[in-house]
Amino acid sequence: MAERANQRIAYHNGRYVPEMDVRVPFRDRSFLYGDGCFDMTRTFNGTLFKVKEHVDRLYRSLAYLRIDIDLTPAQMTEVTHEVTRRNSHLLRPGDDFWVGQRISRGVSAVGDEGWEDTGPAVIVECRPLPFKERAKHYRDGIKVIVPSARRTPPYALSPRTKTHNYLNMVMANLEVHAQDPEAWAVLLDENGNLCEGMGSNVFIVKDGRLLTPRERYVLAGVSRQTAMDLASKLGIPVEERDLDLYDAATADEMFLTSTSLCLCGVASVNGGKVAGGQVPGPITKRLLDAYSELVGCDIPGQYLRYLE
Repeated sequence: MAERANQRIAYHNGRYVPEMDVRVPFRDRSFLYGDGCFDMTRTFNGTLFKVKEHVDRLYRSLAYLRIDIDLTPAQMTEVTHEVTRRNSHLLRPGDDFWVGQRISRGVSAVGDEGWEDTGPAVIVECRPLPFKERAKHYRDGIKVIVPSARRTPPYALSPRTKTHNYLNMVMANLEVHAQDPEAWAVLLDENGNLCEGMGSNVFIVKDGRLLTPRERYVLAGVSRQTAMDLASKLGIPVEERDLDLYDAATADEMFLTSTSLCLCGVASVNGGKVAGGQVPGPITKRLLDAYSELVGCDIPGQYLRYLE
């Protein structure tokens, strides 16, 4: 009983159950076809960050995929808070959770199995953030490698939807990790411009301006928008535009944003150092300091303590 009491709790189709008790049928369409979507936020000091923005984006994904679940955005938000509350005692001091909502269109039934429910499956779950595995990125900067695989183009499937079909990103990561297991993949779009990585958006700084790829070709990350909002408040001009490998090679600074990392400097692209490989650069540091102040947490310090 004590072992089960220490299991994380997840929400699954109306019930809060130990994570190990969540069962997804093998005929589930998300398992069979990647037919589903998800969203992820994180906590700071145990408190969810911008959960409304993440839930709103989840429901835009649901609308695009034409999946109708029996929960309103307000109810999904409350479920997300409740999952976080039920697991808060499992957090070690100084740690935080990834918290995600995962939706499948449901079971692709043959018709004779006797499933009680073949409608959409809804799971809300959490897990500890990978501080130890990613701590070195705040010390050394991220090494970016651009794979040969291009990002799925908007005419095929909108990259603005966070779907469970991640094979495009997975294959790109496999290619990159075969060269360097610690590198991060940033894909190009169909036109040869910098696009995004798995769960990450890319920014460059040039002549005091903050530049990032246009939203049509990327998932509009909540951390991406946070960085843009903070830049505006700090008086740093922000522009969405096409950026190619020349722009990356000649950038004054470069960084990635993601839910887990928030904002982390890039040291190199395809082996070429960005601005001599010194990270974070001055504007990146201003934004990172502002981000830490916004969330009430020393973001780099939360990672770097694992290197001490």
